[in-house]
Amino acid sequence: MSFAAPWFLLALLLVPAAAAVYVWWERRRSRGAQPWASPALMPSVASTAPGWHRHVGPAVYALAAIALIVALARPEHEVEVQVEQASVMLVTDRSGSMRSTDLKPTRMDAVKGAASSFLDQVPQEIRVGALAFNNKTRLLASPTTDRDRVKRALNTLTGAGSTATGDALGAALAILRPQGLRGPQTPAAIVLLSDGKNVRGRDPVRLARRAGRLGVRIFTISLGTDQGTLTSRNADGTTKTELVPPDRAAMRQIADASGGTTSDAPTAEALQAVYEKLGSAVATEPGKDQLTSAPVGVALVLLVVGAGLALRLTGRIV
Repeated sequence: MSFAAPWFLLALLLVPAAAAVYVWWERRRSRGAQPWASPALMPSVASTAPGWHRHVGPAVYALAAIALIVALARPEHEVEVQVEQASVMLVTDRSGSMRSTDLKPTRMDAVKGAASSFLDQVPQEIRVGALAFNNKTRLLASPTTDRDRVKRALNTLTGAGSTATGDALGAALAILRPQGLRGPQTPAAIVLLSDGKNVRGRDPVRLARRAGRLGVRIFTISLGTDQGTLTSRNADGTTKTELVPPDRAAMRQIADASGGTTSDAPTAEALQAVYEKLGSAVATEPGKDQLTSAPVGVALVLLVVGAGLALRLTGRIV
């Protein structure tokens, strides 16, 4: 058990202080009564001695005060809450080779179309996020059920720069498994859409193995054909055309290292297969249950009992 406002518990120090004051007052009252009658005459002055009964009322009030202080501190305990938490991260290559026109109109546009269709078909309870990368990684949307937000983010992408696939996988893992093996192992997957030619940054295969250990499978989709080309302009104004075939072997190696699968077509059907393999599961996450009502109820009962006892004992003493 823990407390949401533990500083209120400091008020419990007032209870023994009040008890000490009460004892002092009782002794002072007893000493003050002695000059008015000798001990031998006391039975005739007060036929019924209150005895220990007179302490019951204040004791009940003290217990009520303790219950109220505990209620103010808001006691709570850990509970497990069931939630739908399956997540998919779309990790999209946006390097210069994505401008190739071997997929019409371009590789980048083919990815956007497939991702949009996938977002329309995937069940609403599945959270989908998006991340784009070239030589730098850019988070487009954290895992969410807001499909329009992810679509708008993907539609802003253009191709430029080189490729750092490992850095992108590391960023996606940090989002899906922020606590590593210590956190809840809810269903999660990464969909890597790329031409697979990693040229800088962290080793993507090593990151894929780590993803597998964390229960995150990577499903790779190789973009382009072996005849894909990219035309660029040199500094002197001339143009240069070079082949940019997909590195299917690298993409297959990444998928195999994590326990996922690979595909060669950026289609909605290929993405839909990822969800079918991921599945939807009810996971649990830690939550807290407030226990404030219990001490409040105890305090109210004790206050009523204390008031009744005080009235009754007062009548007996009089």
